[in-house]
Amino acid sequence: MENTKSSRSKRDRPKIGIEPWGVSLILGILGVVILLVASSPLGKSIGDALNALFALNSVQTMWYITRASGLVAYLLLWLSTAWGLAVSSKILDQLLHRTFTYDFHQYLSLFAIGFTFLHILVLLFDGFMPYSVPQILLPFISPYRPFWVGIGVIGLYLMLLVTITFYIRGRIGMGAFRAIHLLSLVAYLGAAIHSVFSGSDTSLWSVQLLYVSTFLVVVFLTAHWLIRMALKKAWLPRRT
Repeated sequence: MENTKSSRSKRDRPKIGIEPWGVSLILGILGVVILLVASSPLGKSIGDALNALFALNSVQTMWYITRASGLVAYLLLWLSTAWGLAVSSKILDQLLHRTFTYDFHQYLSLFAIGFTFLHILVLLFDGFMPYSVPQILLPFISPYRPFWVGIGVIGLYLMLLVTITFYIRGRIGMGAFRAIHLLSLVAYLGAAIHSVFSGSDTSLWSVQLLYVSTFLVVVFLTAHWLIRMALKKAWLPRRT
């Protein structure tokens, strides 16, 4: 009876579209290809052609793209973190199918990584302060606010690590998966610190309000999750 219910739930599992592992594979391959091409002579030729067509060598253009993609990446990472905490606390169970909320959490993480890659790849073409590939990939060697930018780089690597565990949790076990998944909170904190102290829009009151409100939401959901876990551990011995 239990096996029949399990197989039926798998058949009835809602489909969002392409599988999350396919999205991550596409984004990963695309990011590597863009990085390799951008650092090659072919990348320079493509860049010159695009500049002639769309004036992408304008300092303002790259600056706007970097700012916009950075803010979008932060919002997606925040939403992924908040959504994951809500899923862990079972807050959404009465509203949405649990499998949908779980898959949607994966998609949010992947899109956050995608916009983060866009945010950093644009720096290779920045006419005001161009970055090299090592300066993008290695923390604390950035020509601009190296410590705060380095915190963001570490946050990106933690995001990648947590996302990878989605697809290998069967091999590493659920205990290790949950332990590594806690690093998503550290990744979000790193991204928040990076955004506040190295973001060019931090001086705007609207952006400050954005950072404060989103951070408080994560603090509230984290406290809710911790309290729920503590109550669950305190209740289990009584039931046994």
